[in-house]
Amino acid sequence: MSFLPPNFDIRYSELSDLDILQKWFADPAVCDPFPFGFDEKDDALKNWVGFSKFQASLTGTVGGIPCAMGTLFLMPYRKVAHHCSFYLIVDASHRKKGIGTSMVRNLLHLAKTRFRLESVHAEIYEPNPLLSILQKLRFEEFARQENFVKLNGQPHSRVLMEHFL
Repeated sequence: MSFLPPNFDIRYSELSDLDILQKWFADPAVCDPFPFGFDEKDDALKNWVGFSKFQASLTGTVGGIPCAMGTLFLMPYRKVAHHCSFYLIVDASHRKKGIGTSMVRNLLHLAKTRFRLESVHAEIYEPNPLLSILQKLRFEEFARQENFVKLNGQPHSRVLMEHFL
């Protein structure tokens, strides 16, 4: 069982959090669950932090130092604005402490209360440490594509999961 560090806190992300996000993604081991190509990574990370303008991104901190970031990717069109996808990353040195679970719970709360969404989706590539968190929080698998993408020369399955709020 994991316990949150006593000085763990969550705040809305800021555009300046891009620096720490880029630092985390400089580590190839951190990038494994994310299928960003080399030339896509910078744009993807800027987009990720960009949702902070709408207060749709949360940053977890330990002692005021960022240790995790999760973002709701809001849909721009009314017809599909009732749901969104999200990304989450936890710094490798802070994993297995309950931070990821806390971040996902807070993202779900944000999705329901601030944005009045009906559901939140996650797209992951196995193996992924986020899978156990999603299962624990009652996300339901609704699609699976075996050998969907090759990461580091190895085939990975894509799993799509949904949580109804």
